[in-house]
Amino acid sequence: MTLSSQVKGGRLPWSGLLALSCAAFTAVLTELLPAGLLPAMAPPLGVAESRIGFLVTAYAAASFVAAVPVTAALRALPRRPVLCGALLGFAAGNALVALSSSYPLTVAARLLAGAMGGMLWAMLAGYAARMVPAEQRGRAIAVVLAGITLALALGVPAGTALAGAVGWRAAFATLAVLAVLLVGWVRLRVPAFPGEPPHARVPLVRLAVRPGIRPVLSVTLFLLLGHQAMYTYVAPFAAQAGYGRTGVLLGVFGTATVAGIWLTGALVDRQPRPTLLGALALMAAVLVVLGLGARAHGLLLGAVALWGVAFGGAPTLIQTALVDASGPAAADAATSLQTTVYNAGIAAGSLTGGLALDAAGAGALPWTALPPVLLALATVAAGRRYAFPARRAAVAPEANAPAGPGAMAPACPGRRS
Repeated sequence: MTLSSQVKGGRLPWSGLLALSCAAFTAVLTELLPAGLLPAMAPPLGVAESRIGFLVTAYAAASFVAAVPVTAALRALPRRPVLCGALLGFAAGNALVALSSSYPLTVAARLLAGAMGGMLWAMLAGYAARMVPAEQRGRAIAVVLAGITLALALGVPAGTALAGAVGWRAAFATLAVLAVLLVGWVRLRVPAFPGEPPHARVPLVRLAVRPGIRPVLSVTLFLLLGHQAMYTYVAPFAAQAGYGRTGVLLGVFGTATVAGIWLTGALVDRQPRPTLLGALALMAAVLVVLGLGARAHGLLLGAVALWGVAFGGAPTLIQTALVDASGPAAADAATSLQTTVYNAGIAAGSLTGGLALDAAGAGALPWTALPPVLLALATVAAGRRYAFPARRAAVAPEANAPAGPGAMAPACPGRRS
């Protein structure tokens, strides 16, 4: 299967992109499912519910630690077998959780799945970018990352409901089977790309200092820090505002993220810079509204919906900027750096929000989250030349062209101010 045959006539290679989107869906569901199953999993494993919560922590920690070294170690290998290996790792980890009656064994299975998650997230955006010509790169990444949104909005509630109906072990077994089925889909519909040859491999240190990379990583860190400082503590914030239906707020947010990623998919290839600036400005405005008017419940619900729209599209816009800055050939390595920064932002945001909650109460959360979001906005505004250009210019084919006969040369980071 050649790239040109997939995108002939301007059509996206939907089957392959949807397979990657399902891989993203599976990864998010694998990571978060234990959070909805604390009461069910704790007695059979003989531990307190808080220890089941640590299973989510173990996954995230393994992703954080593994993303850069595992990706670096596997850069030379063909991409499709590595992707299939990550999915089989998910299958093994979820199968072990389904079968285990030992808490330490369950933790080990979660560490395995987390390491596979770090490797998978480092691949997905770059894989999507290599499957299409440059003018469709943002839409392709949006399709793949839609799997995250669907997992949050639909997958986690559905997985929790399934576990309630047939048991938590069956839910994890279902995830294992899904991962195995995805391997077959990937082999049939996702094109094979070679790894990076030694002479073309950019060391991670040199990649990190390439123009445009550091601003994109900085925006990732600032955005996640601000978002998590607020999102992690939505329940106490809603209670402080006199609105006790946290589930409704989370449902509104999750539904709105679907609208956000759809809107972003329509704009990312034509207006990436204004769209990202608009999303970050909207998120900053939402935080101000939450800080000033959360006790007006209609205003609270509307602000949360706009927050979901703004945040839903931001990962696609940032990952598209990162692939543009690195070039598709180096996107796996660049995204491994971003995966590490992303997880660091989640941890730092949760910690910062918790400190603010303890020190000043829930009303301080929007004002705590606002400065890092404004820093993200300022970084995008200042990164006009390399990281977030007004126009995306083509790069030399030899730098980033996909392998294979009939391949099309993509475009890369803009160099215009």
